[in-house]
Amino acid sequence: MAQTAIAAVMALFGGPALAADSPDLAAAAKPMDEGVPQVAVLRLRARLARELGPDERRDATAKLGEALLAAGEAEEALAMLQDPSLAALPATRFWRAQALATLRRWDEALLLYQQVAAETASPFRSRAIFGQAEALRALRRPAEALQAFTLLFSDPQAKDRAELRAVELLLETQDTAGARRLLDKTRPVALADKKERRFLQGRLEAQLGHRERALELFETILRRPEGASRAVLIATLCAVGETSLRLKKPEMGDDPMEDFVEHHPTDPELPTIFKKLDQLYRAQRTPSNQELRRWANDPIQPRRALAQWYLARGELRAGRRENAARIFGELRRDPPHLGVLAAGFFEFAQLELDNRHFDEALAILQDARKLQPDAALLERINLLAGRVQYSARQFDAAAQTFETAAHASPHSATDSYFNASLAWLQSGDQKRFLAAYDEVGQSGGSEETRGDLLLEEGLTQAAQGNTKASESLQAFLREFPKHKRSAEAWVALAELAFHGAPSNLDTARKHLARAAESEPNDAARERADYLVIWIEDSAPNSDAARVIELASQFLQKYPGSSLVSDVRMKLAETHYRQQDFPNAQTQFQILAQENPRAAFTEKALFFAAKSAMQSMGAQSLDRALVLLDDVVKKNGDLKWAARNEQAVIERKLGKEKDALTLYDEVLQGSASAEEKREALCGKGDILSGAGAADRENYTRAIALYDQLASEKNIPPHWRNQALFKKGICLEKLDDRENALATFYQIIEDEARPDRPQREFFWYYKAGFNAARLLEDDSKWQPAAVVYQKLASAGGVRSEEAKSRLGRLRLEHFLWEQ
Repeated sequence: MAQTAIAAVMALFGGPALAADSPDLAAAAKPMDEGVPQVAVLRLRARLARELGPDERRDATAKLGEALLAAGEAEEALAMLQDPSLAALPATRFWRAQALATLRRWDEALLLYQQVAAETASPFRSRAIFGQAEALRALRRPAEALQAFTLLFSDPQAKDRAELRAVELLLETQDTAGARRLLDKTRPVALADKKERRFLQGRLEAQLGHRERALELFETILRRPEGASRAVLIATLCAVGETSLRLKKPEMGDDPMEDFVEHHPTDPELPTIFKKLDQLYRAQRTPSNQELRRWANDPIQPRRALAQWYLARGELRAGRRENAARIFGELRRDPPHLGVLAAGFFEFAQLELDNRHFDEALAILQDARKLQPDAALLERINLLAGRVQYSARQFDAAAQTFETAAHASPHSATDSYFNASLAWLQSGDQKRFLAAYDEVGQSGGSEETRGDLLLEEGLTQAAQGNTKASESLQAFLREFPKHKRSAEAWVALAELAFHGAPSNLDTARKHLARAAESEPNDAARERADYLVIWIEDSAPNSDAARVIELASQFLQKYPGSSLVSDVRMKLAETHYRQQDFPNAQTQFQILAQENPRAAFTEKALFFAAKSAMQSMGAQSLDRALVLLDDVVKKNGDLKWAARNEQAVIERKLGKEKDALTLYDEVLQGSASAEEKREALCGKGDILSGAGAADRENYTRAIALYDQLASEKNIPPHWRNQALFKKGICLEKLDDRENALATFYQIIEDEARPDRPQREFFWYYKAGFNAARLLEDDSKWQPAAVVYQKLASAGGVRSEEAKSRLGRLRLEHFLWEQ
């Protein structure tokens, strides 16, 4: 059970510190004696505002300093007690010591306590000895603290309290035998001291491993808390919680703590209770957050704010990050001014950093500073702010934040300057990088740390595409050949060789071999295994089976890697290229499920659907429709392509009306010109396919094909496709003459000299169909002319055209003129 020196001495010695000679002064100070020092402060300030003689002003000033201290205003009390006019008063040094102890300035407090304790006639000597012991204890000098407490064992007024504090000190130093001997001797008279003795007995039993017995002793205090000081009661509640944890029965400890929180919603020790309660909840298999939720919705502070904090923390542990962010947001909207809540804001900022909400994280950290956290937490807040700025690529700001933190906290200066160096590297400020690099050495950084920075310089240059990267990495390897991160440098050099223009795969493999010989750390092994996949995939005689093997091994070895998504995409794409569509679909779907908000998720879903479409089974097609609908919901670049693919599936399933509806949606939407061409053509294909049942559909299809073919600046393959399909529809309508003219139009257009790129697929289909129509009508010579054009085109079917031309000439005695 820890108490500050001021609280301990106040509990030991009650009553006024010095007499008030003036009746007016006594009246002004009386509320302090009655336990309401805030009123005394108000009255004493009013008295000092009046005209007073020197002695009266001195006495009122001294009393105000004492009242401020009792009211918890230690900073102001200390400033008041440093008034030169108070130097002659015997109480001044003691109360200054108390103020310093309250502010945890233990070294300064100890010096003043020792001075007062050395004055044998001082009325404050016993209190000063007690304060001296507390200061020594806080300064981790237990032997001297115990010796100081021993001096009070013969003081009737201080004996009980000093003995109990000595027992506590012995327990803290694990001297259970000494604690047992002294505890057996203590015979406290006051009820509060008896309760504390019972508490210390429980602590002793717990240290001896008798936890069930310890729990019984603690519970007797909680069953009958009358007379126990608040400090003992709080310590007992925490001890019950800790003992329950040690017994692996955390559910035994939460009820008394919840009961305390329920009935003391404004107690200043609530942060301590909530912290221990959270430990109990965390240890339970199925913790209930019912009480936390109820308190979080109750307006009484600070219970409400603390409940919101720990409820959000519980949601985080359960993986419900969005809920946690919402609850943290409610806490942030209207928090009480409680310094400990800054730790909750810190956790909220970390969550927002993880979510890449950088501006919000920085704003939260600024709010945390306004709560005036202690120095240790403020340092963590400032360092996290630097991390947020770095992640947000605000490198100049991050570097300055880290350098400010280094100046404010010398014990962490090396790490802060190291981070500042990295930020200046990213910023491209070589001069300030070198300055921060020098500071790392001057603040105690090791040779290994210097090597780390030189390596980071090379890695950063490589990431930025700086041509000096290879030189920097080689310089690091020369200067620090045995550095524990040398393998990372070799891997980076391998990456530079791979990404070079042209790519040098052999050099990349050699550097990876050197990395493997350099005792690679986990990061180097991971990057090397990643690079090998891409090297194998890029090799001239790439082995797809080997790429699949390497990618699968990477996913098994590094399931938590940030590179998993890239590797899984490569694995899925390789399966797809190999026409292993079931495995491709599986990998694309896993990729989408693991990264629901990533930019590539839309692509993964789209190709998972495309993979599923390769199966003609109705179940696979239905699954493809669902996946494509997920793509549409993302409202991204592939939305309309997905609608077109859904239309294709509906056509496969024989649902032409549904397909037409989908195509109309594309045509009426904000789709690209290419996507609208596909929809227009698809709509025409459906009507063409329905022409056998209703010949009017051929006419409707022709209108759509004409609309597509007449589009300005249309790519040749779309124009030729539309004209070819129009020709087929005309032939179905028995309009062979216009069908021939339409096919021949494609042949003519492709022969134009202003066509920089030839389109052969639809060109040949149209040409052979035109020749067929002519042959069917015994028009041998015109058919030969068409075959001659096809043969001269130089495409993939030119030989076939030559063969048919030769056959036609032989069969019908057609000779070149």
